[in-house]
Amino acid sequence: MIIEIGHYALVLALATSLLVSVLPMIGARRGDTGMMQVATTGSLMLFGLVVIAFAVLTWAYVVSDFSVMNVWENSHSLMPLIYKYSGVWGNHEGSMMLWLLILTLFSAMVAAFGRNLPETLKANVLAVQSWIATAFLIFILFTSNPFTRLNPAPAEGQDLNPVLQDLGLAVHPPLLYLGYVGFSVCFSFAIAALIEGRIDAAWARWVRPWALAAWCFLTVGIAMGSYWAYYELGWGGWWFWDPVENASFMPWLAGTALLHSALVMEKREALKIWTVLLAIMTFSLSLLGTFLVRSGVLTSVHAFATDPTRGIFILCILAFFIGGAFILFAWRAPMLKSGGLFAPISREGSLVLNNLILTVACATVLTGTLYPLALETLTGEKISVGAPFFDMTFGLLMLPLLVAVPFGPMLAWKRGDLLGALQRLYVFAAISLAAGLVFWYIHNGGPVLAIFALALGFWGMLGAVADLWNRAQFGKQKTSVAFRRLVGLPRSAFGTALAHFGLGVTVLGIFSASLYGTEAVVDLKPGATVSTGGYELTFTGMKDGAGPNYTEQRGIFTVRRGGNVIGEISSSKRLFTARRQATTESGIRTYGLSQLYVSLGDATNGGGMVVRVWWKPFITCIWGGALVMMFGGFVSLSDRRLRVGAPSRKAKPVKPAKPTRPQMEPAE
Repeated sequence: MIIEIGHYALVLALATSLLVSVLPMIGARRGDTGMMQVATTGSLMLFGLVVIAFAVLTWAYVVSDFSVMNVWENSHSLMPLIYKYSGVWGNHEGSMMLWLLILTLFSAMVAAFGRNLPETLKANVLAVQSWIATAFLIFILFTSNPFTRLNPAPAEGQDLNPVLQDLGLAVHPPLLYLGYVGFSVCFSFAIAALIEGRIDAAWARWVRPWALAAWCFLTVGIAMGSYWAYYELGWGGWWFWDPVENASFMPWLAGTALLHSALVMEKREALKIWTVLLAIMTFSLSLLGTFLVRSGVLTSVHAFATDPTRGIFILCILAFFIGGAFILFAWRAPMLKSGGLFAPISREGSLVLNNLILTVACATVLTGTLYPLALETLTGEKISVGAPFFDMTFGLLMLPLLVAVPFGPMLAWKRGDLLGALQRLYVFAAISLAAGLVFWYIHNGGPVLAIFALALGFWGMLGAVADLWNRAQFGKQKTSVAFRRLVGLPRSAFGTALAHFGLGVTVLGIFSASLYGTEAVVDLKPGATVSTGGYELTFTGMKDGAGPNYTEQRGIFTVRRGGNVIGEISSSKRLFTARRQATTESGIRTYGLSQLYVSLGDATNGGGMVVRVWWKPFITCIWGGALVMMFGGFVSLSDRRLRVGAPSRKAKPVKPAKPTRPQMEPAE
């Protein structure tokens, strides 16, 4: 009976979504307040119904109700509880439920916290959100129903894919979806603005917090997915340019451009049409990622579904929303007023350069991802576009952007002084180059160009420091005054600096691990030693073990440095009994910001094991920088000026002036 409640909740959610899709828009055109209020109450009710359905599905996993086909296919009674929870979204049907839950969550947040939005704009935004919800509710109910029953109910489940039985996969999809789906709000604002035919700086102020929140979640979601692939798949890499990885990276690039474009629009009322287009493009890329993962056109460890019927349905959703949005844009954009003018050398100009590079880089990744699929569809020929293509094209595009990032905050709005910016930054540039040289020397040299590559990372970090240094006017004011100015800066200034600093940290990690990482593939017998990165690893031997739903063979390695034992690393090969599927669990030990990485291969005839050992200098900076970027975004979001729905501060009432002489008593 409980399962049927979840199913009925989804049906009621579809009916509610249909009402919210239509009535508020009619009310906005007629000026009917009552009909527009349906958007707020309906969005909150829609979220509540989806929460009920999602909670019922989660309950079915927790109690191992194998009468539900989705639970039978993706769970097991012996599976740890944490993976029963993550198993809810570790499959196609459940992941779409998570997608829908987060979509309705954002709609409910707009309904609850958008009190300062114009009534018609709010009604249209929530109606567009409901269009998206309606499409995915129909998709779930008719092609991907998670509440389908089995009769008779099997005694035991088939278990969750062993690769997904990991804490990283319990966290990665919700974070990624918060980013993916969060950009739907920006899309809805763009469509609502095009419908009304009005867009201004206030629109940008309403959009930017939602774009920033989605960007933060997407940043940490991509980083979490990268780290999961790094330690779980046992291949020692952190990014493979897998098409599904690209599917999450493209909205991040477009979303980053959207954030900077919205800033120009908010401050100078420029780039209006471009900002609306970016809002449409960013969510369109999110929908494209949904299609790639679930259509069966890709073979990837990240892909959920291989059913062409579902792929065609999602393709129809894709065509309706993306095609419809671009048709509406082509029709209404010429009617919008263009923004203000500015000089090429200005803060606006630097942000336009940022947008140009990011969108071209995004187009490059899109081309490399879709070209093999298009070629196979048209000619039947199969080709692969791998890392060399993306490293050359995307990498070369990013170099000028990384050089230009610290200059943007140093330039004035409308007309900037490039020479003045250079004068404020040359000391930091010299320190960055010196730091790159020292880093290069410590790591025993290498290509001379490595100095400049490493300096780029330090340049990004020190450029962020220079921004705060310049704002506080250190060197121009007394130190005590400068510190007071620094403390008094708005939180958005600190957030921007932290985000740029985090980008520099990530760049340093990428170049360091790529240039100075080492790899050794050896056949080790018990007692044998392999050296890498200044460490010696001695293979102690293999031990048998067992977990709740798997058996394993664990290889033990003793780590020495300078002849002294400093720790132990273990790597294992697991066999999950229900699916009879094997996985390799890598062994990782972190030293400072660097890591030793060990992965077991196959056993050899002489009683040894093939072992792969990597030394990854400063590799944790890659993910640590992403966390700093995310934290910077949330610091900016905490700035009161960026919070949607923050009530305006009321002026203190003016006390009446005291009379200069006593008032006369009225005569009796």
